[in-house]
Amino acid sequence: MMKGVHFLAIVALLSVASSLVSAFDPSPLQDICVAVDDTKSAVFVNGKFCKDLKYAKAEDFFFSGLQKPGNTDNKVGSNVTTVNVEQIPGLNTLGISLVRIDYAPYGQNPPHTHPRATEILVVVEGTLLVGFVTSNPENRLFTKVLKKGDVFVFPIGLIHFQFNAGKTNAVAFAGLSSQNAGVITIANAVFGSDPPINPDVLAKAFQLDKNVIEALQKKF
Repeated sequence: MMKGVHFLAIVALLSVASSLVSAFDPSPLQDICVAVDDTKSAVFVNGKFCKDLKYAKAEDFFFSGLQKPGNTDNKVGSNVTTVNVEQIPGLNTLGISLVRIDYAPYGQNPPHTHPRATEILVVVEGTLLVGFVTSNPENRLFTKVLKKGDVFVFPIGLIHFQFNAGKTNAVAFAGLSSQNAGVITIANAVFGSDPPINPDVLAKAFQLDKNVIEALQKKF
């Protein structure tokens, strides 16, 4: 009987341990990871090499510059200033990062996804129309108009967007649940891939004339 109790206790501890392990950032922190036999040509994945603790300093956990507006003079009328592990080395393994997003009047952060992070966004200036779309087959749109002080969450991996619905500049800050969230801008990925996706594939997918697809590809 005691052996059975001990066995159940061990199973319970293993279950707790596995849940604790997965509570950290267990997902891949890069887009791809190709296996290689030659260790000399291999790289460290899921984060970066760690500095010896005795050499760590306050600057490893510091970044200055988010008070500065980003340049929104571009085709989409927005600018994203990213603060992730590349800017703050101390974020390594902590599973979190931050961005500042500036929007010109009627500018947008176009439809995109973060393959490795959920995003929580707060508006600090202006008015934003935001939304995300769920996966197939529902493809349900969740959308909201946000004003200063409002907060909205974009679940991991789902296509989402922000649009400045006002006549003045807008600013938002967002936290992401990964040190390297990644970003895939849908239009850029589909129409601007390198090399280009075969226009026949996209014409069939979007139910458009091939000439229209080729014209779109030239824009990206």
